[in-house]
Amino acid sequence: MSAIRIDGLVVELGDHRILDGIDLEVAGGSWLSIVGPNGAGKTTLVRTVAGLVKPHAGRVEVDGVPTHALRARARARLLALVPQTPVIPVGVSVLDYALLGRTPHVSYFGRETAADVAACRSMLEQLGVAELAGRPVETLSGGERQRVVLARALLQSAPIVLLDEPTTALDIGHQQDVLELVEQLRHEHGLTVVSTMHDLTLAGLFADELVLLDAGRVAERGPASAVLTEAHLREHFGARVSVLQGVDGPVVVPARIPRARGPGSGPERSKEAR
Repeated sequence: MSAIRIDGLVVELGDHRILDGIDLEVAGGSWLSIVGPNGAGKTTLVRTVAGLVKPHAGRVEVDGVPTHALRARARARLLALVPQTPVIPVGVSVLDYALLGRTPHVSYFGRETAADVAACRSMLEQLGVAELAGRPVETLSGGERQRVVLARALLQSAPIVLLDEPTTALDIGHQQDVLELVEQLRHEHGLTVVSTMHDLTLAGLFADELVLLDAGRVAERGPASAVLTEAHLREHFGARVSVLQGVDGPVVVPARIPRARGPGSGPERSKEAR
């Protein structure tokens, strides 16, 4: 069963077409990672699925329901979004911000329960920021803030999780910790994950399937081994790379372009030239 279905999606901003006829299905319980060069439309695609881009042409369905037919509260129970640039209220503490993830499950005149607070503290612990619970979010480093935003999203307990560059500002150790946690929760709760990522190796390592966007269109789709090829990356990114076969999938390694050496350049210059 498809958790997300997109038919003929077109998004325009002024006279610029950002997404141009996207057709895409994401199977329930799978992890799809969207990659592509800057300006390809990755963030716009995720935000449209989240119901944040209006108007648009085409159809976007979540669990068989058009997103435009979902009220905000109902949509928040189905979809959790980790945006690149979250809006964080000034002065809000880490604990209170993460607890906002429970809002869709709290009655209109109710408040979070002790179980909600305990679940929040547990999630902060898993993400390595429990000791920051009382700190204002704006005082955190970029990597710490990113993990708190992820905690809020995961606490929504939504069956679909949208991650827009979730490892931005994280060091390599925390990148692995965050993505491994998402993968663990995916298997434990049958989550469907859609992520955008600039790190192509990480994208291929965790996702079941990759979609490569270029100029607002699906240029390539398939397993990492089929999408992350030197030819594709040269064509769509203009990148000179080597793609090596690692233990868990393709490893994309940048390659330097040899510089032409003119007369008198480099270490072979004569003593007179020095």
